[in-house]
Amino acid sequence: MSSPSSTPGQGAATADAVEVPKNIRWVLLGVLLAMLLSQLDGLIVGTAMPTVVADIGGLDHISWVVTAYTLTTACSTPVWGKLGDLYDRKGMFLGSIVVFLIGSVLSGQASSMGELIGFRALQGIGAGGLMAGAFALIGALLPPRERGKYQGMVAITQAVGSIGGPLVGGFITGHLGWRWAFYINVPIGLICIVWCWMLLKVPSARKGKVVIDWLGITLMTAMISAVVMAATWAGSTYAWGSWQILGLAAVAVVLLIAFIASQKRAEEPLLPLRIFTGQRNFPIAAVLLTVAGVAMFGGTLYLPLYQQTVQGASATNSGLLLLPMMAGTVVASLLAGKVMSKTGKYKIFPVLGAALLAIGMGLLSTMDTTTSPVTTSAYMVLVGIGTGFTIQMANTIAQNSVELRDMGAASAATNLFRTLGGSLGVAVFGSLFTSAIAGHGGSAPSEGAHADPSAIDGMSPAAKDAYLHAVAHGTQQIFLVGALCAAAAFVAAVFIKEVPLRGKAGAGKAAVHKAAAGADS
Repeated sequence: MSSPSSTPGQGAATADAVEVPKNIRWVLLGVLLAMLLSQLDGLIVGTAMPTVVADIGGLDHISWVVTAYTLTTACSTPVWGKLGDLYDRKGMFLGSIVVFLIGSVLSGQASSMGELIGFRALQGIGAGGLMAGAFALIGALLPPRERGKYQGMVAITQAVGSIGGPLVGGFITGHLGWRWAFYINVPIGLICIVWCWMLLKVPSARKGKVVIDWLGITLMTAMISAVVMAATWAGSTYAWGSWQILGLAAVAVVLLIAFIASQKRAEEPLLPLRIFTGQRNFPIAAVLLTVAGVAMFGGTLYLPLYQQTVQGASATNSGLLLLPMMAGTVVASLLAGKVMSKTGKYKIFPVLGAALLAIGMGLLSTMDTTTSPVTTSAYMVLVGIGTGFTIQMANTIAQNSVELRDMGAASAATNLFRTLGGSLGVAVFGSLFTSAIAGHGGSAPSEGAHADPSAIDGMSPAAKDAYLHAVAHGTQQIFLVGALCAAAAFVAAVFIKEVPLRGKAGAGKAAVHKAAAGADS
């Protein structure tokens, strides 16, 4: 491991070098299987929720099924990442899978909405370690220069999760019942545990005394809770300018200040400030991931709604509606990864990606009731390419900016920023959409954004026309805001400093083997 004096991305290159396993693709498949498990779960459960409510009731509290999961995932992510740095990344990763599976089994056995919410919170704690652990392990197994060769595997995994989740969820709910939306995690998770236990080898954790930053954990958990709750309630339960939302925002700011102060004094900080101050690339990458996350959450949530409601697409295969965007993401990730690994150059990709993302979102904001599905698909391809160039590369840039000892904390931080950005994005977009429906006289069935698109068939021609125009106007506003967020990401990307990637091709093997000598099993 690198010494405290080494400079991330430069002097740390040799010290942080790791030996890439010969069976790396097989190893990564096990790690990515856990990432896929986390992605599929959210989308499968979302598809099953109407059936869940019909069985156990609790419609008034249905939003908490998602909120509890999101909240505990966000709060536990930095904790899992730091514990992996302190103790053992492999052990913490496998432990998070076990917690996730226990939460899944209990959720499948829930007999009331209150029980389901509690068990989903437990499941979310495990999920926080799945994503953070997966990216930290990829960072520990692959030096940034080599990571581009395997970047496509990550993109394909995310695409399969986004497209397959609704399809699998619909099939399971219709044929096996909603409880199997949770039970299906068990066989996949057990395969992942055995796979990683046998094949995964990572550099050893730090030796000597381990100090846990309990104050930092407490302040971080409270701060994230305030942000997520404000984002969840704003524009729905409470008005944006209400004292409840403003109060939560003020509490979050105070807790953030207290958290930063605690990290300066902590012997082993939860989120070491050095990862933000070591070089400017890490905070820039964090900005890229946050604003791109805001834009993309709007795309994946409201594009299918627009296509089903306004363009009349089938809701049965809703996952396939995102295929053009996901295809663009996969192709762009593969291309960027190969070029980065061959040349060591990478700045052009987040710059170009953010620009394409802004253009694609801007074009989506022009859609109305007459826009054809083909035109929408073309715009989605641009958004997908922009995402593939931006998000995947931002993760690599962030990990190249820190030392190996902070890989877990850095990976957790980037995932946290993306999660919080998505939560805020969903809140803002939901408020915009609801306001658009109300402002255009849309007497929407089932309250607008969550309406079943097929329900509009029973409306009068005049009411139907008003509702379709309201939906189109709402999506226009959402993607316009998304385009502005992507434009902010472009400005941030311009300031990226192209620091040489660790793991330079042709580097001496002696240093690599020396750094890998402490690998555990």
